[in-house]
Amino acid sequence: MSEVSLVVNGRKVSGAVEDRTLLVHFLREHLGLTGTHVGCDTSQCGACVVHVDGKAMKSCTMLAAQASGSTVTTIEGLANGADLHPVQAAFKEHHGLQCGFCTPGMIMTATDMIRRHPEGLDEATVRAELEGNICRCTGYHNIVKAILAASKTMSKASKSKAKKAA
Repeated sequence: MSEVSLVVNGRKVSGAVEDRTLLVHFLREHLGLTGTHVGCDTSQCGACVVHVDGKAMKSCTMLAAQASGSTVTTIEGLANGADLHPVQAAFKEHHGLQCGFCTPGMIMTATDMIRRHPEGLDEATVRAELEGNICRCTGYHNIVKAILAASKTMSKASKSKAKKAA
């Protein structure tokens, strides 16, 4: 057994887990954060993407003990209360989901993608970076539209903040 201690969605949590416990199972089974999905257990689908210390990570590829001491953000921690995160709002507005199973992983991947490309994104980049996320319903068109719209919104907001600070 290992004792893990980390910050999840701004809250300090800890617990004893078997050494083989994956982060995705710790989040779902120990903390009740079921928005992070288990799709394949082989790191192929991306349904389990969370942010670990600010970077997208497939939580089915990381042991809970490896995450000890880290800060983790799940889909449940992305919104600000009732206010959706801009990526969540864009998925809603542009119908970037159908059954919803892949949606949490897609949104978490998209927020990391936008963070790494603050100048904005183009369709080719979005499609290339979504390669590790599988959606069996939508054909990706509206997912890509949603990510491009969120990128545009967040890029404008970032530029506006920079102008005010100058």
